[in-house]
Amino acid sequence: MSAKSAISKEIFAPLDERMLGAVQVKRRTKKKIPFLATGGQGEYLTYICLSVTNKKPTQASITKVKQFEGSTSFVRRSQWMLEQLRQVNGIDPNRDSAEFDLLFENAFDQWVASTASEKCTFFQILHHTCQRYLTDRKPEFINCQSKIMGGNSILHSAADSVTSAVQKASQALNERGERLGRAEEKTEDLKNSAQQFAETAHKLAMKHKC
Repeated sequence: MSAKSAISKEIFAPLDERMLGAVQVKRRTKKKIPFLATGGQGEYLTYICLSVTNKKPTQASITKVKQFEGSTSFVRRSQWMLEQLRQVNGIDPNRDSAEFDLLFENAFDQWVASTASEKCTFFQILHHTCQRYLTDRKPEFINCQSKIMGGNSILHSAADSVTSAVQKASQALNERGERLGRAEEKTEDLKNSAQQFAETAHKLAMKHKC
């Protein structure tokens, strides 16, 4: 079982929560912690996890989870409700970067993800979750690559392109219809003129006979 699957099962499932995504991180600026709750110094892995409750109304939260060296279990640490998230900073919009910052109402953390792609995936899930579950105040996403903002902008762009194409095609059909209409009117006028000419010629021919 992967670490993320184990976290989902061990930390969130017992509370009737569903983990949507997680990213393994390290601090860019390390805090000095001389003593850990386990009884001494030690190394640990840190995960930033995004989860939602299964019960309605749905509540989304971001949780810091740690796994200490020599342990197979995970420990829940800090937790914030999603509406407490104020800013997500992708650091560099022009390249794949594993670094990012999270700014909450009462906390600010500077992280480095295990890989840039893992950060990208987590950001996409986080952005989508914010759009879905936050109605009033949404966090600001800054210095993020366009692919991180993901599906919505791409879909909107595609939709706009399709709408533009449909409008152009409709306009072209209308113009063609107008041209055909004018051509039909000219044809009808020519037919009427030809008919009048034929009638006049017939009358003149009858007159000469007489």
